[in-house]
Parts: sequence; structure tokens; C-alpha cells
Amino acid sequence: LEVAQKRTLRRRPWFAYKLKRGLFWFYLEHSDDLPKIEQDVANPCVRMRLNENDGFCMRVRYYQNRIAVEYFHVLTDGTGGLVFLQTLVAEYLRLKYGAVIPRGDRVLDCSEEPREEEAEDSFAVHSGKVTQSRKEVKAFHIKGTAERNGFVHIITGSMNAEDVRAKAKEKGVSVTEYLTAVLILSVDAIQRRRIPSIHAYKPVKLSVPINLRNVFPSKTLRNFANYANIGFDPRLGEYTFDETLNIVHHTLAMEVSPKLLNVKITTNVRSEQNTLLRLTPLFIKNMALKYVYSQVGDALSSTTLSNLGISKLPDEMAQYVRRMDFILGPLADNPVCAAALTYKGRLRVNFTRTIAEPWLEREFF
Repeated sequence: LEVAQKRTLRRRPWFAYKLKRGLFWFYLEHSDDLPKIEQDVANPCVRMRLNENDGFCMRVRYYQNRIAVEYFHVLTDGTGGLVFLQTLVAEYLRLKYGAVIPRGDRVLDCSEEPREEEAEDSFAVHSGKVTQSRKEVKAFHIKGTAERNGFVHIITGSMNAEDVRAKAKEKGVSVTEYLTAVLILSVDAIQRRRIPSIHAYKPVKLSVPINLRNVFPSKTLRNFANYANIGFDPRLGEYTFDETLNIVHHTLAMEVSPKLLNVKITTNVRSEQNTLLRLTPLFIKNMALKYVYSQVGDALSSTTLSNLGISKLPDEMAQYVRRMDFILGPLADNPVCAAALTYKGRLRVNFTRTIAEPWLEREFF
């Protein structure tokens, strides 16, 4: 596994970067060292403390016949992370079993040189001229008994992917839209039970990541994702499943447009390029950004659902791989979040939770 990691990092050198603290900003620096491979004996997705990880922004872990890779979002998104994991496992299988696995865009050939377009900062490339306000109404948040010492619960629901697809098709929506509507109504039900006054209800909104490679021409394997916050105001009355599906379907159709996404990208890039902000000492910047994040970060959504879709491996590789999972790390202000991935006909939805009560999972399933 160590040799496989070394070869994969040679093909994907962007992942061999350490996060450094400067006077004005954090910055990334390439390292010829290798991240330590760890036994996966603690919780998945525990907080990545850079002083405990030699400054690397990723870690490879193993447990019995499981290989896992965890990433800090500054390196990549779910799509880029999945390519790295699949390439790492392909190299492992080649070295251990002599497996001859076809290579392509999703399982990279480690004998090739890195490609320039894979390390492109596509946010900067596709930034425009018009920005917008990030202000939104803050959403309802599930609160419960916080677990101690960073303990993380993982609950997985495994279901026949074709059954779910058939249900979604029956309603004229995608699987992601179907799951999103179910999760929104699950959060809504929890708020209605816990808050007695309709006037005290807050909006129920789900943050749904968007793979920008599907919208803009990009082959980057770095982070190139945005999001849409989708939901409703429960003070207006109870929403049916079909009404919620309609909101989700049309909101996503509107949000996943080059023009609206370009405005979001530009807003973020312009903030990064702001001269005053760049020249502000880091300790001041940290305080300011923490405040900004408290206003326009996780506070704007009740939870997150990230669906990586269907993962297909070459037959020569799939015979060795029984199962694949996608797990989101705990979010700052949302104690429960969900991630989904389909492999070999099974759709698995993983809930990550930092509170003791499994209210959202019970409601969702």
C-alpha cells in the first residue's frame, strides 16, 4: 500500500502538498515526503490536525480488507478524491495480485507523467466580472447531545439502486433530487415536532454540492465544486412530497446554469483577490473569516447531501472490489450530514453524526 501510494502521488503530485502558515495567508507547499499510512482504528473522518499529520492534507488508512482515503477540501472534491482512491486501489491490486487493469480518466495510469490540466485552478479560469451578495436567511439546525472527544457516528443505509431509480423516474426526477426531497421533509418533520410555535419555524434548506465539471469545460482533479441551498419556509404550511420534489427539481435546474454558477465562482475568487484582505495579517484575517463563515457558511443550510452518483470500475478491477462508500466529514454547525454513492447495483447513503440522537436517520429511512 505504501508503494501504491508513492506511485499514485507521483501521478497526482497535487495531493503531496502540505498546508503552511504564512504571515498573511495559509499556503500549500509540495513535499517529497510521503504521508504516513495509518491503521483505521479510530472514527472515520476525525478532525485532521495538521501537526499530527506532518502538515499533509490527506491520509490513507486501512483496516482488514478496507482501504480508505480522507481529504481536506483544499486539495480536492468528491470527484477528484474518488479518482485518487480508485487509482491507488488499482496500483495496490497490480502490485499485490498482478492484476492488469485498464487505465483511463477515472483510474489513472501511474506510469504516465502528471497532466497540466489536472492541476488547473478552474475557479480562477472560469471566474467572470459580476459578483453577488452571499446573504441568505439562516436555516433550522438540528440540535442534540454533543458527543465527547470528537466521536463520530456513521449509519449506512444500503438499498437496491434500481428500485430507487424507478421511484425517481416515476416522479420525473433524478435520484439526487428524490433523495434531497426526502431529506428536506425529514428535517421539516423534526422541526415541527420540536418547536411548538409556527412563528418560530426557520427555513428548512439542504446544501447540495454541484460538480462544476458538468457545467464548465474542465479536466481538473482539484476542488471544482459549488453548491445550491434548496428548501422551503415551513411557516407557509405543510408541504407534500410532490410539492417538495417540484421545488427541488426546478431550483436545481435554475441553479445549475453557467450564468448563475459563474456569479458564485466570481464572488469567491474576487474575495480571494481583494488587495486589502490579502495584506491583512493572518491572525486578524482568521477572526474576520470565522465571523463571515458564521453568517454565510453552514448556518445557511440545515444539512448537506452529497451524491457522487454511480461508480463503475473496469471488470478486471471490480472483481476484487466488493463495496464502495462515500462519507462526509462532520460539518462545523450541522451535526448530521449525508453522502451517497452507488456501486454494483447498491445505493449506500452514509449519515455522519456528532450528536447522540439518530433523529434524522430514523426519519429519512
